[in-house]
Amino acid sequence: KEQNVDIIGLSGLITPSLDEMVHVAKEMSRQNFTTPLLIGGATTSKVHTAVKIEPSYSGTTVYVLDASRAVGVVGKLINKDSVQIFSEEIKKEYKHLRSEHQKKHGDRKLLSIEEARKNRLKIDWQNSPKPVQPAFLGIKAFHDYPLEDIRERIDWTPFFIAWELKGQYPKIFENPKFGKEAKKLSNDAQKLLDKIVSEKLLTANAVIGFFPANGIGDDIEVYTNEKQNTIKTVLHSLRQQMQKSTDRGNLALADFVAPKDSGIPDYIGAFAVTAGIGLNSLVEKFEKEHDDYNSIMAKALADRLAEAFAELMHERTRKEFWSYAKNENLSNEEIIAEKYQGIRPAPGYPACPDHTEKQTIFELLNVTENTQITLTENMAMLPAASVSGLYFWHPESKYFGLGKIGKDQVMDYARRKGMEISAMERWLAPNLDYEVD
Repeated sequence: KEQNVDIIGLSGLITPSLDEMVHVAKEMSRQNFTTPLLIGGATTSKVHTAVKIEPSYSGTTVYVLDASRAVGVVGKLINKDSVQIFSEEIKKEYKHLRSEHQKKHGDRKLLSIEEARKNRLKIDWQNSPKPVQPAFLGIKAFHDYPLEDIRERIDWTPFFIAWELKGQYPKIFENPKFGKEAKKLSNDAQKLLDKIVSEKLLTANAVIGFFPANGIGDDIEVYTNEKQNTIKTVLHSLRQQMQKSTDRGNLALADFVAPKDSGIPDYIGAFAVTAGIGLNSLVEKFEKEHDDYNSIMAKALADRLAEAFAELMHERTRKEFWSYAKNENLSNEEIIAEKYQGIRPAPGYPACPDHTEKQTIFELLNVTENTQITLTENMAMLPAASVSGLYFWHPESKYFGLGKIGKDQVMDYARRKGMEISAMERWLAPNLDYEVD
């Protein structure tokens, strides 16, 4: 209002941003704004904008895929001749999206949390492979990890997707429409990556840890020693509540750890890695030179290196630090395709969408002291080119999406975590199967 702006843009990096955007839209309506509202960022989508944000604002709300598309959208919004027609088209499109979303999801039936727990994944712990003791218990830090080793594990397909060139690497170079452009982009990326590696412009740090653990309900107790008589911390997991056939369990991450009442001592691992230390200085240098292209390129490469580092540490965990798959012999393509045993889910991702679990991991591994990664109040990691999560070893552990959950589970989960229900609902907003007042 003070600046009399023409456009307001909101960009969401992590899931808590989604709820904040809805709040901002409602506030703008309350204060009688009519300024067009642009929505973008990594966690947003056109459907979320249409279903959750647009109905909350009386002005025009437009989802923009990325910054490059904003120019055309803004041009239509500030042009007096086109703004009305464009706004009406957007409202009509978003109304249709809401209708389709309702058809697809409106009749979904959830199980109660008690029913979902009865249909949990049933592992025969007495007859399944026995837990392997890790090579060490406690934490181990890695500083200034060789970037040349990390780059070998890069999955390049998401790199091209970040530049809106969709296609599998290296087949993308054969694409008749944008293969030539993809090849040029790849050459530029390799050139900058060579410079980053040879001049050590980025620093990669990591910390991993292994601890005695057992499942108890939907939670995982982590112990200070193998006697398992002192609880160090508790990791909380959420359970799928969608209706399933009895041969398909309603999964929670806690299912992949031996239950306490089985009498089988088990273990869990945790990790945090970053390849983003030094990125700010590099980006600032490019921006001072008005080199936006290499500024964006450096960020994209740091993200790829962080994911590659997480993949590399997971591989070393499987074969060396935990050695439950010490004879594994997979190609990089097979690793990217997740053909390995075990999983490494990260808070904020489909199996465990609760970002606040990062706090437990950070405390467990003393992450900030060991890696220089910090957490913001909204649970975003800084540097952004960082990954943190858990290691599960069991052959039946697998990645899954939580889906929608009911209020009964949210209330129970908030109680277990010692949090207010309203705060828990804010963190889990995208997964709620009900409207919050």
